[in-house]
Amino acid sequence: MGKLVVTAFITLDGVYQAPGGPREDRGGGFEQGGWSVPYGDGDFGTFVAEVFDRSGAFLLGRRTYDIFAAHWPRVTDPADAVASRLNPLPKYVVSQTLGTPSWAGTTVLGGDLAEEVTAVRERTQGELQVHGSGALVRSLLALDLVDTLHLVTFPVVLGAGRRFFAEGAVPTAFRHTAARTTGTGVAIHTYELEGRPRYGSYELPQDA
Repeated sequence: MGKLVVTAFITLDGVYQAPGGPREDRGGGFEQGGWSVPYGDGDFGTFVAEVFDRSGAFLLGRRTYDIFAAHWPRVTDPADAVASRLNPLPKYVVSQTLGTPSWAGTTVLGGDLAEEVTAVRERTQGELQVHGSGALVRSLLALDLVDTLHLVTFPVVLGAGRRFFAEGAVPTAFRHTAARTTGTGVAIHTYELEGRPRYGSYELPQDA
């Protein structure tokens, strides 16, 4: 059975919306798209290539799927680390409204999320990867279906946009397993899902 691995690009204030371009996602009046692009140095490219090299299939939310489907099928360079994996490998999009997808190799998942994702993960050789797809990731975390999280934090604050860990997220604990920093200051941290948080207290004992 493959692992379900999430890779998320976020700002210091937790925004994940439209990292790749100004027209990528303007939902809610967001006008700061493309904030990750200035930090895309060689170190960052190496990390992205390593992630995609481990992919066996992709699981995407509808918004991210539409963004990817409008871009990656037009990238035909066989040496492109992302397109060479995204285009030929199986893609699964979670949607109740998408009809017949135009991107080859796409399957629509519209049933019980836990059952369908578990079935896909069991038949995937390599990693079942989620990129972006913040709303989907929150649902997957709530179901304890995420194995690994690559949290890629860019040194910028936007003050607006969709937050990756929104209010109401299910409390979740992780175990930190790896870290690196790119030459432009992007902090890449890898976590394994551990379960529910544990709690303690620094309060001094009450006087008897």
